[in-house]
Amino acid sequence: MLSEGVVLELGARSSAPKWKRAKAVPAWGREQAWTEAPIEARIDIAARHQGYHGQGWHFEGLAPLAFLKGLCGPSRPLERDRRQAGFLAEGEGHAPMMAPWPPFCLHVLLLLLPTLPLTLAHRFSAPNTTFNRLVLAPEPGSLYVGAVNRLFQLSPELQLEAMAVTGPVLDSPDCVPFRDPAECPQAQLTDNANQLLLVSSRARELVACGQVRQGVCEKRRLGDVAELLYQAEDPGDGQFVAANAPGVATVGLVVPMPGRDLLLVARGLAGKLSGGVPPLTVRQLAGPQPFSSEGLGRLVVGDLSDYNNSYVGAFADARSAYFVFRRRGARAQAEYRSYVARVCLGDTNLYSYVEVPLACRGQGLVQAAFLAPGALLGAFAGGPRGARAALCAFPLVQLDRSMEAARRLCYTAAGQGPSGSEEATVEYGVTSRCVTLPPDSPESYPCGDEHTPSPIAGRQAVEAQPLLLLGQPVSAITALQEDGHTVVFLGDTHGQLHKVFLNGSQGQVYDSQQVGPPGSAISPDLLVGGNGSHLYVLTAQQVDRVPVATCPQFPDCTSCLQARDPLCGWCVLQGRCTRKGQCERAAQLNQWLWSYGEGDCCPHIQALLPAQHPRQEQGQVTLSLPWLPALALDEYFHCAFGDYDSLAHVEGPHVTCVTPPHDQVPPNPPGTDHVTLLLALMFEDVVVAAANFSFYDCSAIQALDVAAPCQACVGSLWQCHWCPQSGQCVSGGHCPEGERIIYSAQEVDIQERGPEACPKVVGLAGPVLVPVGWESHLVLRVRNLQHFRGLTASYNCWLELPGELRRLPASLEEVTADGSLIHCQSQQFHPSASQRELQVPIYVTRGQAQRLDNADPLYVTLYDCAMGHPDCSRCQAANRSLGCLWCGHSQPACRYGPLCPPGATQQLCPKPLIFSIEPHTGPPEGGLALTILGSDLGRDFADVWDAVSVAGRPCRPDPARYQISTRIICVTSPAPNGTTGPVQVAIKSRPPGISTQHFTYQDPILLSLSPRWGPQAGGTQLTIRGRHLRTGGNVSAFVGGQPCPIQGPVCPEAITCRTMPQPALGKAAVRVVFGQAQRTLPSSPFLYTANPQLLAAEPSVSFRGGGRLIRVRGSGLDVVQRPLLSVWLEAEGQAGDVPAWPEPQPLEPRRSCGAPAADPQACVQLGGGLLQCSTACSVNSSSLLVCPSPAVPDGTRPHRVFFTLDNLHVDFTRASGGQAFLYQPNPRLAPLSRESPTRPYRLKPGNVLDVEGEGLNLGISKEEVRVLIGDAECLVKTLTLTHLYCEPPPRAPRPHNGSGSLPQFVVHMGNVRLPLGPVQYEAEPALAAFPTEAQVGLGLGAVLLTGAVLVLTLKYRHKSRQALRDYRKVLLQLETLEIGVGDQCRKEFTDLMTEMTDLSSDLEASGIPFLDYHTYAERVFFPGHGGCRLQPTPDGPEEGGLSATVRQGLTQLSHLLNSKLFLLTLIRTLEEQPSFSQRDRCHVASLLSLALHSKLEYLTDILWTLLGDLAAHYVAKNPKLMLRRTESMVEKLLTNWLSICLYSFLREVAGEPLYVLFRAIKYQVDKGPVDAVTGKAKCTLNDSRLLREDVEFRPLTLMVLVGPGSGGVAGTGVEQWVPARVLDTDTITQVKEKVLDQVYKGTPFSQRPSVHALDLEWRSGMAGHLTLSDEDLTSVTQSHWKRLNTLQHYKVPDGATVGLIPHHTGAVAQSCPSGDNTPMLEAGEDDEEGRPRLWHLVKATEEPEGTKPRRSSLRERERERARAKAIPEIYLTRLLSMKGTLQKFVDDMFQAILSVNRPVPIAVRYLFDFLDELAEKHGIQDPETLYIWKTNSLLLRFWVNTLKNPQLIFDVRVSDNVDAVLAVLAQTFIDSCTLSEHKVGRDSPVNKLLYAREIPRYKQMVEKYYRDIRQSSPASYQDMNSALAELSGRSASAPHCLEALRELYKHIHRYYDQIVSALEEDPVGQKMQLACRLQHIAALVENKVTHL
Repeated sequence: MLSEGVVLELGARSSAPKWKRAKAVPAWGREQAWTEAPIEARIDIAARHQGYHGQGWHFEGLAPLAFLKGLCGPSRPLERDRRQAGFLAEGEGHAPMMAPWPPFCLHVLLLLLPTLPLTLAHRFSAPNTTFNRLVLAPEPGSLYVGAVNRLFQLSPELQLEAMAVTGPVLDSPDCVPFRDPAECPQAQLTDNANQLLLVSSRARELVACGQVRQGVCEKRRLGDVAELLYQAEDPGDGQFVAANAPGVATVGLVVPMPGRDLLLVARGLAGKLSGGVPPLTVRQLAGPQPFSSEGLGRLVVGDLSDYNNSYVGAFADARSAYFVFRRRGARAQAEYRSYVARVCLGDTNLYSYVEVPLACRGQGLVQAAFLAPGALLGAFAGGPRGARAALCAFPLVQLDRSMEAARRLCYTAAGQGPSGSEEATVEYGVTSRCVTLPPDSPESYPCGDEHTPSPIAGRQAVEAQPLLLLGQPVSAITALQEDGHTVVFLGDTHGQLHKVFLNGSQGQVYDSQQVGPPGSAISPDLLVGGNGSHLYVLTAQQVDRVPVATCPQFPDCTSCLQARDPLCGWCVLQGRCTRKGQCERAAQLNQWLWSYGEGDCCPHIQALLPAQHPRQEQGQVTLSLPWLPALALDEYFHCAFGDYDSLAHVEGPHVTCVTPPHDQVPPNPPGTDHVTLLLALMFEDVVVAAANFSFYDCSAIQALDVAAPCQACVGSLWQCHWCPQSGQCVSGGHCPEGERIIYSAQEVDIQERGPEACPKVVGLAGPVLVPVGWESHLVLRVRNLQHFRGLTASYNCWLELPGELRRLPASLEEVTADGSLIHCQSQQFHPSASQRELQVPIYVTRGQAQRLDNADPLYVTLYDCAMGHPDCSRCQAANRSLGCLWCGHSQPACRYGPLCPPGATQQLCPKPLIFSIEPHTGPPEGGLALTILGSDLGRDFADVWDAVSVAGRPCRPDPARYQISTRIICVTSPAPNGTTGPVQVAIKSRPPGISTQHFTYQDPILLSLSPRWGPQAGGTQLTIRGRHLRTGGNVSAFVGGQPCPIQGPVCPEAITCRTMPQPALGKAAVRVVFGQAQRTLPSSPFLYTANPQLLAAEPSVSFRGGGRLIRVRGSGLDVVQRPLLSVWLEAEGQAGDVPAWPEPQPLEPRRSCGAPAADPQACVQLGGGLLQCSTACSVNSSSLLVCPSPAVPDGTRPHRVFFTLDNLHVDFTRASGGQAFLYQPNPRLAPLSRESPTRPYRLKPGNVLDVEGEGLNLGISKEEVRVLIGDAECLVKTLTLTHLYCEPPPRAPRPHNGSGSLPQFVVHMGNVRLPLGPVQYEAEPALAAFPTEAQVGLGLGAVLLTGAVLVLTLKYRHKSRQALRDYRKVLLQLETLEIGVGDQCRKEFTDLMTEMTDLSSDLEASGIPFLDYHTYAERVFFPGHGGCRLQPTPDGPEEGGLSATVRQGLTQLSHLLNSKLFLLTLIRTLEEQPSFSQRDRCHVASLLSLALHSKLEYLTDILWTLLGDLAAHYVAKNPKLMLRRTESMVEKLLTNWLSICLYSFLREVAGEPLYVLFRAIKYQVDKGPVDAVTGKAKCTLNDSRLLREDVEFRPLTLMVLVGPGSGGVAGTGVEQWVPARVLDTDTITQVKEKVLDQVYKGTPFSQRPSVHALDLEWRSGMAGHLTLSDEDLTSVTQSHWKRLNTLQHYKVPDGATVGLIPHHTGAVAQSCPSGDNTPMLEAGEDDEEGRPRLWHLVKATEEPEGTKPRRSSLRERERERARAKAIPEIYLTRLLSMKGTLQKFVDDMFQAILSVNRPVPIAVRYLFDFLDELAEKHGIQDPETLYIWKTNSLLLRFWVNTLKNPQLIFDVRVSDNVDAVLAVLAQTFIDSCTLSEHKVGRDSPVNKLLYAREIPRYKQMVEKYYRDIRQSSPASYQDMNSALAELSGRSASAPHCLEALRELYKHIHRYYDQIVSALEEDPVGQKMQLACRLQHIAALVENKVTHL
């Protein structure tokens, strides 16, 4: 196991891990913007060729660890845990989001380390961030990246160390830096791109200059860029440093001077305000005015428009600074040129400024530059439009000489050269001129002086020849010098890095690699770091660390030198490719080999002597190695033969080694005669050179070649010889004594050597063909038997017959000196298997075992005449050399001639026999190929060429298809229709053969075609009807020019074929070809129509059982003949995609003529292991197909779902608009009877059947489910995931098909059939009437009591059952109602989604109107006060309202609150006071929350202490009541604490769905009429706010005039019209509200004008302008009722133009925002003066509902409740319509609150952990109690309040109607959080009825939310404190801390004596003198007399 603080460090190709102590990780930036909008960071580990990229920070390195990320689980979003654990791999980068790896993962990592190569590539990137500049701090090696709105500090390994946020900033390039935004009205949020980034090593500071605020700079600490050291608050124009436009370059240098650093900055012209900033300035870095150029040198320019310098780079050496730039000259010089300028480093006045032009011959302007030792390197544009680049080098000596010449001419010769022309001048339009000073002036003033001319420009360009031409533009250049060689690195505009070796006067690219993203230019800041070991490459998206040389990747010397990398060479004695400094003996000869070195060649073995060695002998081998490095005296080389080592003796270039003994040599591999080992010359364990060396075994050779062992022995590669008499292959030339030797072919000057000298069989001397059954004599020729002369031995011939090795004794006959004959004994051969010919191998042995070599493979051929010649013709046609004859005795057969009895041979064959002819019919035109099969049909074609006739007509045989004796194919001649007759074959000299079958000439006729049209893609199955269609054997069909392949057999009356794709639409003729004849259907062409198109397919899900009807919509579907829905299936275990999709297969089986069509196969097997299952679709119309989904067998998974439309195949995804088809598991239903599936279920008539199951609605809808009870249907009313409710028939149905006595309950879901058992109807149990006699007996009291109990029990059971039935019926009724309003909901939802889409685009432009934190805190802490609770009031003459004494006292009170004892005593004392009300408690808790906002850790500690006390209090009483209300200070503190901690979560996660929900509600409410007097609306969720009357209304669109002519509403400066949707029933005030919503769409509500401050003006063309109002002289008044004016009243038409003008009385300014805009209900009553009562849509009832609808009386609430119970169905339908339209947005809101897909806020986890601890501490085991605590503390306390009051977080106005809808949703959320079972009945409130079906689902979400949080990792104390520390930073924006202390003191003053007493009674408080401190505070605040 690893201890804490240990870090795994991995290097490239390391074989073992190294461990080191983890470095401290710096904290993140402290900027407020950073804390409010944190950017996630995490590690991405990239392989060499592919990256593992994530969504956050991006670091690459340690490629093989990428997969461990997924293996080891998700990372935890906490930096502190990871830092404490210390597991941080180098190369990964700083990853604050990664958790420590589990031990298992570390074990896996350690196991993998030896086998996985590692890459040195590192990368850093940040999401949505553009990088600008890169600089390297030389001493620590840290990197600093300047980016848009960010500064990053990276380690050398590109790990993130710190970050600072620099933007966006409120700025304008047309304004000087400002404090008050009012000073720059055109300012807007501007991204801050980094223009200049420099390191001041002396001051340990980082200089960063951005483009905003006119390019001012700031200084940050080098150790932590998040720490800002200096930023000018009010910079002057002398401090404008960088260009304020991102496209204008700024370059600079930090110049160390004695005692201080100066800044040299060069920049181009940018912005009208920076026109006075010189292009080159000297600026101070320290002092009172950092970055100011006051008193320092400036390059003064007369007219900047003439001299717009574009700077490329700034460089410095020991004496001078150089600036490379492009510019054009004065007005006379229009073209741009490249320049280099030089300034002395000590020259603070720029007197030494000299510039000269640069020219790279034949090239354009300079694009990048770098100052290398001794030379200035420049990359110049080349080629047309600068598409290429050239590299030039300008020696510094030449540059300085040219500049000195120009300076000398300008100092001493007035700029005139020897020829009198002007060669130097003073440039930049200044008044100075070249002068004539004494000749020694240049030496006297080497850096100029006040009297010397400046700035000097030389006219003579410094020229250089291009060293290298590149094919793409170069944007960056740097160089590295090593061992006197220069390597240049070029970065191009396509993200490639090129490495160039400057070899003399030429440069050559030896390596190019893609570093940045393709197309992304490499930044000029290309840096060499790590002491020259790697480069830092910057692009706009990333920073890469790239090695300058990859020497270790070359495994051997050859690849190392062939790479031609000048930084790499082969270190011979180390055996690796290294840089020269890494090779210890590189200075010695032949120790470090360089690819550019003369004569450097890899050490190699030139020769081996001997080249191989026999394995049985040990000897020496000599290696020849030139250029072998020398060793010290005590060092040596050694040779390694595989695993065997021997000492090497070196003599010059020769090395001698001893071979291993035979037992040390490994055995030969099977089937070989040698083993080859690697012979390596080694130094220690390093291989210097190696070659293959073979050890051979001669005795193994003869075993490998049995047929010719001697030839194999002496003809091998080795020195092996053959002993012929003993038959041995030996290596040393030593045969048994006296035996002659046949030497190896490797020997020279020996006669008997090589394979030619071996004894061998040359071949057969007699015939090769041997007839079966006849005694034959075999003779073989042999050679070189003289080696056996004088030795007696017998010879044998051996034949390898099938299944038998036969020996034939043989004799030797010597014919010549070197040739003899072997005579094998005569023999008859009868092979066991009869064959026509059989090749039999034959060989000769001397004696029984010593085999003579076969010179070549030797065979004899046995043949049998009877085989393959079954008739006379074929026997006579056999090869005459075989001697086969036809024997005509009792059993005619073909035999070998001598075997045929005398007189039995037949010379003439019998007559031909005809077995069959095919076909039997043909067209009268002839030309049909007729096949005749038979026997004795001629010996050759000449016998039959004119011998065939058909029905008396000649038939011409085809020679190409004639088969001897068995087949004739002839072409028929024409004949009249109806001609018939046999086929006759008449061969000369033989009787003719006549067939028994007749051939008939008949005329085929085509009659009709079906169908007549089909798609252009083909696939239509055509049926061609006619007569005599089965004519001939080769019938083919064509449609137009395309073949129509025939399907099935050709029938006499019909042909079926399938059309092929046709290139063009239209008619095509149908024709059928019968051999050479063809027939065309004259009057019935086939019509090709346009291919069908599929436009939509739904549903897209089905159960695996299939059968769900898929509705497919499209066009041209009726032309499809057989549409199919198919699915390809693969086995469950099959991995990956099928490489190539096979062609879909048709399903129709082939059928015979007259047979009925067989059913198609449901599934067919395809190639590649696929199974295709299909179902046939029905064509309903040209635009609709209905396809049942195919069933999917078990053990398979869908691979592709598609439609087959004849020849067209359309994927379901394409047809459905991108929705893939999904198969769900089949549903499972529980049997009706719980006891047994076969037991009848007793059903009472009128009851609803509830069937439980799993996955019921995953693959089907309610309408598609069919439920049968016997032969009757049970109507499905509701279908959920786990329940099916159906209404059975009122009477018992009959069993289906006599399936039993009881009807079966069967559920059909597509193809899935689920029988659930029998159903037995039973009658309602009725109580029997008691007879009169029994009634008398029941008079006794005990019996009466028993009867009463019985009756009560029955009634209870009856009521329970009735309640259950009512509950189910209510659900069914609600379901039915929702179905009824479904279409309306869908339409409303579509309109609403369109509106929400527009809202989304608006939000992208303007954002969600979140309140700032200040206002948010005020509204949450002090609800109901309109945000004006803590307005400061003047309290003294001092500015600020409070006297200094009071301020001092309040400050001390703030310090006193930091005492935990004082604060707890204060809280407890106040709560003990009887007069301290609940409102006071909440007020003081909020004041404390404000006062301690900057110390949230302390506030949390106090809160936790108080919660512990509260828990102890409630545990003693009833723990479930804790946190139920907000009655104590701790409960209000908890509310405020959650509000503080969850503010970021609200903004980032939950805010958007809440705002969208609010806007959706507002849109829906405004869509219907709203009564302005009663406040009731037609569209609402709250039945008490429902406008029940049916009011007719019409939507209108008004064109609102906005702009200069609008008359008062501020516009854009351009007159425009804004459409506004209103209703004609809206009052004028309602219209103004809707118009303001449209005109100020993106403006927060608080920034809009008041609706009462504006009037609505109708502009009616010629009628002029009319001001509209709610009440005027035109208002209608009847019977003391006055109706408010509406648009309908004024008859304003649709499309009318209106404008908003200021109200003539003006608007009253309010210091605080007004409260909610409540309805004018009070106007509905007569006032004292008899004013008429107002009404809008409906007249108020005689008994008004009250003036305060939110606080109605108890009686009114009861009346509302009673009315809700009796709400008519039509009103419930309206509510359901509203609910259905808003359902998606409600679900989204609840999902945002209750989802853990995003990280749960740490405050929630910390709170829940604390509550768990409290429960454990007090021994509470009941999970329900803990559930209630968590619900009361978070969901009901915070989220319900937020849901009901969106104005707490958004700058919006919440109308009463929207508030009423939100109240219903909040109540639904409350119901979802309760544990009690949610059941509704007819008396339930309407809001509970509305969401009766959703609340169980929401309950599950709440339970899962708690469960997931409980299962997640706990929140640590350190993590929580870290988060609270960040939140405390908001205290600066928290409201009115001083006023909060003052208000708090008022409460302290109220109970002053009680508090002081409590403090004095506490002994610890006495020691801390808390009471005295409070008394002192009182004296300061109110001059109270104290007892001090």
